[in-house]
Amino acid sequence: MKLLKKATYALIFAVIYGISFPCTAQQNTTVTTIETRAPFTVNHVYFQEWYAGIKVGGTGINIFLPIIDLAENVEINEIYFRNLQGQLSKKDGRYFATLKNKSRNYTFRKSEKPADYPFTLKDDECIISYIENDIVKYFKISTINEVAGTYYENGPPTIYQTETSTGLAALDDDMVEN
Repeated sequence: MKLLKKATYALIFAVIYGISFPCTAQQNTTVTTIETRAPFTVNHVYFQEWYAGIKVGGTGINIFLPIIDLAENVEINEIYFRNLQGQLSKKDGRYFATLKNKSRNYTFRKSEKPADYPFTLKDDECIISYIENDIVKYFKISTINEVAGTYYENGPPTIYQTETSTGLAALDDDMVEN
């Protein structure tokens, strides 16, 4: 009889425990596949840490990617490097990104990894995201060279940022009155 009583208590405990703590649903995680071959060629990738002299300037990284043989159906998109993420832009035949640290520390410390950061990379690795035939793909570059850091006295660098306006103001000679 005692054995039946213990079994009944165990069964009741299991049912209450099961109701109180329902099975946790699997997290909706997306598996990110890194391509082994890219539809473009990347020459020597390099980066430069920068430090801005004014209080709101902070620190960051300029990263440069000379990409050649880019297929027409491919669009270079973003870069992931040292727990930072940035949009890649093209200027003078090479892609670049200015990655700004969120920290206000005036040292070249690696940024903390955000909870939603999709990759775990070494300090000399980066991931390039690109769109090929309307599908986002990722390519890993394992050797990135560092060049000497630079100091921007008047704030974060703007020389590498794309201009927002594409039109030029013009004055027609016919409209000018003497």
